[in-house]
Amino acid sequence: MRIGIWDLGFFPNFVAKIEISMSILHNFVRNYPFSMICIALVWTLSLLPFFPETPLDDVEFIDKWVHIVMYGGTCGVIWLEYFFKHKQYDYKKLFLWAWLAPVIMGGVLELLQAYCTFGHRNGDWLDFAANTTGCTLIGIIGFAITAIMKK
Repeated sequence: MRIGIWDLGFFPNFVAKIEISMSILHNFVRNYPFSMICIALVWTLSLLPFFPETPLDDVEFIDKWVHIVMYGGTCGVIWLEYFFKHKQYDYKKLFLWAWLAPVIMGGVLELLQAYCTFGHRNGDWLDFAANTTGCTLIGIIGFAITAIMKK
């Protein structure tokens, strides 16, 4: 007798977990729409197989500046939406969602660029450092603003 995933009760649990995940995702999109748009833009721009040439290509380290601005801007939008949605600030959540999650996302995207774009893009640890720098700068500014607003 063959035992399938239906017999072990795997599928109903799996569907329940997907429903919970979709509910959490729906809440994020509903409560933080601009952050989700920024995150989608970062993913799209990071994984495009081509990138058009611009006159700024001659500027030294322009791609690093773009990473700092892109990730700093995304983190800034996350901070602003959090400020407008909450009266009390949970600093652990802010650290997790407005700093750590974008930094991890930047690392994952660099790995995907290195190994999953079939040579069209390349992963660069300096890009990851620039991503982290943008997130950190905005994190410092965000925590400074919350300290000022508390007074």
